[in-house]
Amino acid sequence: MTPTPIDTVEHAEATPDQAQPFAELGLKDDEYARIREILGRRPTDSELAMYSVMWSEHCSYKSSKVHLRQFAEDPPASEAMLVGMGENAGVVDVGDGLAVTFKVESHNHPSYVEPYQGAATGVGGIVRDILTMGARPIAVMDSLRFGDADAPDTKRLVTGVVAGVGGYGNCLGLPNIGGEVGFDPTYRGNPLVNALCVGVLPHERLQLAQAKGPGNKVVLLGALTGRDGIGGVSVLASATFEEEGESKRPSVQVGDPFTEKILIECCLELFDAGLVTGIQDLGGAGLSCATSETASHGDGGMQVDLDKVPLREPSMSPLEVLTSESQERMLAIVEPANVGAVLERCARWGVVSTVIGEVTGSGRLVVKWHGETVVDAPPGSLADDGPVYHRPFVRPDDAQDSLAGDTSARLPRPSNGDELRDALLRLVASPELCSRRWVTEQYDRYVLGGTVLAMPHDSGVVRLGDDSSRGIALSLDGNGRFARLDPHDGAQLALSEAYRNVACVGAQPLAVSDCLNFGSPEDPAVMWQFAEATRGLAEACRVLGTPVTGGNVSFYNQTGATAINPTPVIGVLGVIADVARRIPSGFTAAGQQILLLGDTEDELDGSAWAWVEHHHLGGRPPAVRLAAERGLAAVMTEAATLSMLTAAHDLSEGGLAQALVEACLVGGIGATVQIPGDPFVALFSETAARAIVATHDVDAVLALAAKHHVAASVVGQTGRQGLSVDGLFTVDLDELREQSEGTLPALFG
Repeated sequence: MTPTPIDTVEHAEATPDQAQPFAELGLKDDEYARIREILGRRPTDSELAMYSVMWSEHCSYKSSKVHLRQFAEDPPASEAMLVGMGENAGVVDVGDGLAVTFKVESHNHPSYVEPYQGAATGVGGIVRDILTMGARPIAVMDSLRFGDADAPDTKRLVTGVVAGVGGYGNCLGLPNIGGEVGFDPTYRGNPLVNALCVGVLPHERLQLAQAKGPGNKVVLLGALTGRDGIGGVSVLASATFEEEGESKRPSVQVGDPFTEKILIECCLELFDAGLVTGIQDLGGAGLSCATSETASHGDGGMQVDLDKVPLREPSMSPLEVLTSESQERMLAIVEPANVGAVLERCARWGVVSTVIGEVTGSGRLVVKWHGETVVDAPPGSLADDGPVYHRPFVRPDDAQDSLAGDTSARLPRPSNGDELRDALLRLVASPELCSRRWVTEQYDRYVLGGTVLAMPHDSGVVRLGDDSSRGIALSLDGNGRFARLDPHDGAQLALSEAYRNVACVGAQPLAVSDCLNFGSPEDPAVMWQFAEATRGLAEACRVLGTPVTGGNVSFYNQTGATAINPTPVIGVLGVIADVARRIPSGFTAAGQQILLLGDTEDELDGSAWAWVEHHHLGGRPPAVRLAAERGLAAVMTEAATLSMLTAAHDLSEGGLAQALVEACLVGGIGATVQIPGDPFVALFSETAARAIVATHDVDAVLALAAKHHVAASVVGQTGRQGLSVDGLFTVDLDELREQSEGTLPALFG
């Protein structure tokens, strides 16, 4: 059998009219024409493959760039910001000579096709993004959403994804300190698997993805290159699923966490020894992305010899080598004098390392295969100068109908103690609000010994070092129902909840990373949702003083014409000077006074109560109260510093009722509360900017709340065997626990 001849640059110049499968690779007619214009000829097969992945929605952000710019154009003033948008992850100063880098990204489509590997490699990829900044990864989180909990395919997805997240993270030895799990019919064919990683580094160890210094060597580190993941970013992550989606199974990457663990330790040793001048991980688009981005962000030129890439499958073609998304690989830029030391240290760690190229000042990315040139292109045209679309966006009719239609005020409401009790138990046991313990018990939350708080507390809290009391807090939140009703306010409410969660453990909110999950950008209604959400998020970040350090956009989350609820997932990072003063979310002692901070309004549109009890979604989401969020955060952080509080829990989904249930169950300590006004509104409203706190010093907390203009009132006391709403109903803690913790094991266990 005669092997297929390789399409070289020389051959491309000699055959200008040769037909090419650009449409099958996801390129439009005008995009292909522009590639020919850039190159002055038709692209080779390898160049066409590179442009197809680098100009994909996943890599180029071609539909979102015009909206994402507002995060950088007028960012909140922040003295802490060291590296912002544009690098692999943002970096912020947290004091004591330390910096923290964190980022959240999606692996949605691969996780539908192959749940375990899709989720596992999502964790592995975000961990490498953090490593490339020079940081030691210290914790992960995840935000997961699936279809109806009892839908036929949901069990396959939930069990596979949770096992993948836990399997990879546990093997790496990274604690999973929090996140969220949601269920909704719109995610039935498009689960959301958003993974966050956080790492810590001394300022002097900061690394950037730049190929600078002509003559410096390009070194490939890590696993061998195979055919897994080819086309992942262009096929899986940049197109809408259709019924034939199962045929895309080969595009999912395969992960090996033990190889990644060794790679992490090896890279950190190289960083500490000052042996690399630039570093980039190989994730989406593989070598195509790593070579073009580092060259474009450095001195503009690079020559690579693909023959030297260690292969797992020797028969691979050059375009397969360039677009493979095999995991656990890094690309390092090394001065010639340090190459020997790099290769020696890699060998000592058992990490395969190979010099595959050299930095040049030519302004071209040149790739050779058996001595023939198969790529000769400006790296910036691949990495930075791809298409930018100003896609049309139109407010859909159903958005206005939702706001003007029937609201929760027209729904039947509980009117007596028995009905309130029954409603509370149904919500507590619903997939919407039940305990996530079945999920979190599959994750190691305390490995490394630095975890101070993890699920089910409001935020994960991690100490930054064995010799330091300084720590960070992280929360990851989103609400697709609120964003469906109003994308602008929904994004602000997601940020508000994450901000509030961080403040409720006593940390000062500092910075934001986001993962923006939406349907097809080719749908003007979806683009309106995206435009409104990004506008709302940018505005709220300026008010709250929390800059966006980076993140991810995931489009095409729909099957056919059915899009997911618009789901901006927001991660907020905060700093706490002394983790010994963190505030747990559960009641810790009897005899404490319970205070409600913040005002409560009749706001149940989009609420858990309306959805669980009536499957209703309409009206307006709760009002955004950014000034009130800042005031509440000021109360919480100052109270933590002064050790005023023994517990604090934000009010969000399920309102006061759910917050009380969770606070009682965390520590096994009950409470009696006195409800003023309409007990139904008081218990189930989801008004923002509220929290419950427990304290031994009511007067001091009331004075602190007044200082920051936060409404505060005593609503109860801790110390019963159940939750008692005075004069209305009582529920034993054992019954609450049985209802809360029995749901997910019954569905998936």
